[in-house]
Amino acid sequence: MTTIVINTGTELLLGDALNTHLNFIAREIFPLGLRVNRQIAVPDGLPIRDALAESLGQADIVFVTGGLGPTTDDLTREITAELLGLKLRHDPTVMEAITKRAARRGFRLTDRISRQADVPEGATVLPNEHGSAPGLYLAAEASPGRKRPHIFLLPGPPRELHPMFKDSVRPILREITPRQTATGRRMYRVAGMGESLVEEAIGTQLLEVPGLELGYCARPGEVDLRVIGDSSALEQAEKIIMEGLGAAVFSSDGRNLEEAVVQLLTERRQTLAVAESCTGGFLAHRITNVPGASAVFLAAYVTYSNEAKTAMLGVDPRLIAEHGAVSEAVAKSMAEGAQRQANASFALATTGIAGPSGGTQEKPVGTVFIALAADGSPTEVKRLFFPDDRPTFKELTTQAALEMLRRRLL
Repeated sequence: MTTIVINTGTELLLGDALNTHLNFIAREIFPLGLRVNRQIAVPDGLPIRDALAESLGQADIVFVTGGLGPTTDDLTREITAELLGLKLRHDPTVMEAITKRAARRGFRLTDRISRQADVPEGATVLPNEHGSAPGLYLAAEASPGRKRPHIFLLPGPPRELHPMFKDSVRPILREITPRQTATGRRMYRVAGMGESLVEEAIGTQLLEVPGLELGYCARPGEVDLRVIGDSSALEQAEKIIMEGLGAAVFSSDGRNLEEAVVQLLTERRQTLAVAESCTGGFLAHRITNVPGASAVFLAAYVTYSNEAKTAMLGVDPRLIAEHGAVSEAVAKSMAEGAQRQANASFALATTGIAGPSGGTQEKPVGTVFIALAADGSPTEVKRLFFPDDRPTFKELTTQAALEMLRRRLL
């Protein structure tokens, strides 16, 4: 069934708000055998009419998000009714729910708010437990010379749309979508290899698997490898991927690299500390975003200045004077100092030149040293080069540091 998503909101096209609806809806409908075939983003107001009118003859299912609120630019409800030749009728049950919500929250009802109780004739109301505007469902209709797809009008705020979709939209979709052969989707996340190298290692073999859909998505420091197919095709793909890429695959269930590292540390009952200079705490930030990290993550030292490296980590000033703050010797001393101070099983350290200035011919902008200190092993230091903007430099450096630790843990 052809599916189109229309996202409304001027704020989306001005860049004032991030459009997360496509990501959410696409993931929700995939298990039902549906795929988003097209997505359209339009500003508030009359452009909604053109997008919807264009989609009516092309789609079997149309999702429209936004434009159901009380303000003058919220016209999705009215435009849809007009386009389909339907009258709007005031629904007392919806109005009662709006009134009760306003009373609970101490809001004063206005005439504009009461517009949200207007329902196109024949529409099914989708309750909104987290906002005042209900969603609306208009079932498909086929008559001579006229075809109407299934239309879902949904609120714009994610906190309202997400529960409404799970509670009200999915049950309807199960009823209206034909049963078909189960199609699965797996995502393999690969660290330390470029997109072309991943394809070179397993691409040709995967293309030979009957019925398998294959896709690659490059991210800073990793590649996401997506495969879609029936259970037999997915099992064949899994064997090819794991044999061809081996330990480079850090996740096959959607986990990110920091989650994989925290899980490995937890399973081994080992601990971690970090010492950061050029990454400014980003490594610690990524680790502490993982639920349960407190069981394994002991301490973080953000030693941006040379003085802090000496005071907090015990780095000998003579090392800095002789080799420079960005050097193998200082990275090694930082990692060992962090491990010693926190009494951790492992410690990671980063020191580098993020730019855009500060580089030299010997150590150009993008140079970074990453050190890993570990119980009972010599400290390992890597020199890497990431000549990118500062945010990307920090992301690539922390990615390399986490992968360095993951490989040691394996």
